[in-house]
Amino acid sequence: MISVILHEPEVAGNAGAVARLMANFGFLKLVIINPKCNIKSLEAEGRAKHARFILKNAQVTDEKILDTFDTLIATTGRVGTDFNIPRSPLTPKQASELLQKSIKTKHNMGLLFGSEGHGLSNELVKKCDFTITIPATKKYQTLNLSHAVGIVLYELFSATPQESTTSHVRFADKKEKQALLNLITVIINNIKWSGPTSRKETQKLIWQRLLGKSFLTKREVFGMFGFFRRISRVR
Repeated sequence: MISVILHEPEVAGNAGAVARLMANFGFLKLVIINPKCNIKSLEAEGRAKHARFILKNAQVTDEKILDTFDTLIATTGRVGTDFNIPRSPLTPKQASELLQKSIKTKHNMGLLFGSEGHGLSNELVKKCDFTITIPATKKYQTLNLSHAVGIVLYELFSATPQESTTSHVRFADKKEKQALLNLITVIINNIKWSGPTSRKETQKLIWQRLLGKSFLTKREVFGMFGFFRRISRVR
């Protein structure tokens, strides 16, 4: 299950347009963090059209909600280099291929979009498991908020299985993934690294991103626990 999360939206019309796009592609849960506009205004409702119910039922909250998702995905128009691991992105199509097996399950996923003026901060991006960016010309690479939401949701909708053939699959939740990451972090900390200490932090970031992108099942996480525990005993 995917929630669309708008972080501090500034334009009421965009919030309404996002609700309409969500209805177009079958996504119903809208979360709005610290809105900077009146999301219940006539402008917002007018843009929502027949999706006013999504806008009406939107959960208005603060950033603490981000810690409740099993998988959290950032969207950004500002792409980093290979050395900027948190902003190393997937395209919407690549992301949809990763997500397609889990969209119709109870796996709690959040798709996070930044404000029109500032996008997402580095701190918020680092909270996420991985990042999506929409390829665009370098001359003008930032899309309108609602347009960006529409493109990402379209790709997800197109990749969604029409039958619940994977509903029996149990994916690892946030606590299980974090426990595995904690074990890997202990192993990384115990390794004697040569050269800059930043190499250790880079390894931690890489493993965080790998686990976030992998959509591991509970059985796979259990198997990885066994593997890394054996590694930790090797001297």
